[in-house]
Amino acid sequence: MRTLKDSHVVITGGTGALGSAVAKALVEAGAHCHVPAIETSVPADRFPKNGVSVTTNVDLSDEAAVEAFYAKLPALHGVVNIAGGFAWAPIADSPFKVMQQQMSMNFVSCALSCRAAVANFRKGGKGGHIVNITARPALNPRQGANMTAYTASKAAVAAFTVALAEELKGDNISVIALAPSTIDTPTNRKDMPKADHASWVTPTSIAELIVAHLGLSETINSGALIPVYGKA
Repeated sequence: MRTLKDSHVVITGGTGALGSAVAKALVEAGAHCHVPAIETSVPADRFPKNGVSVTTNVDLSDEAAVEAFYAKLPALHGVVNIAGGFAWAPIADSPFKVMQQQMSMNFVSCALSCRAAVANFRKGGKGGHIVNITARPALNPRQGANMTAYTASKAAVAAFTVALAEELKGDNISVIALAPSTIDTPTNRKDMPKADHASWVTPTSIAELIVAHLGLSETINSGALIPVYGKA
């Protein structure tokens, strides 16, 4: 394992429950985090006092906006792509714009960030690590009934991750994806008050796994799609 002290890591979706947990864990490990946020402002208490730089008004589904964000960054050690969104939408109730939205939020944002990350890693000449976030239904689509657009967009992330890892085998760049079941966030608790919350995966435990991966000295598990199901 290598130290993350003074390394630079991008976290897309860093203002959410999982993203802020990952930022906290990475700062504690000595890293400096760069967070692109679509919001116009982010509360100061969302992150540790030091170690996180936030850039607002960044639309991660816009190629020019993503490239402009990455152009200002130093050589990176890792990129964690958490940005995305969920839609509970049976196909009969899903206009095309829902499908477009899910693909844009979940797949396009991830792919554009990965593209810019690879360019940064290659320029730095030291390789790097990419961690994408897919979802359990992407690995088992039968669980994606009534959320088909979401499932398809997350399945695209999973397939893209494996293909990109194969593409980058000679570049010392690792690309993996974590596939959580339900993450224990305030929003999910509010939306599913009667669910077994104890079976859900906590953001802090996922953050620990991400920090451990970014600390690997070799790209030995590139291309892995890792189930993170907790007790669900």
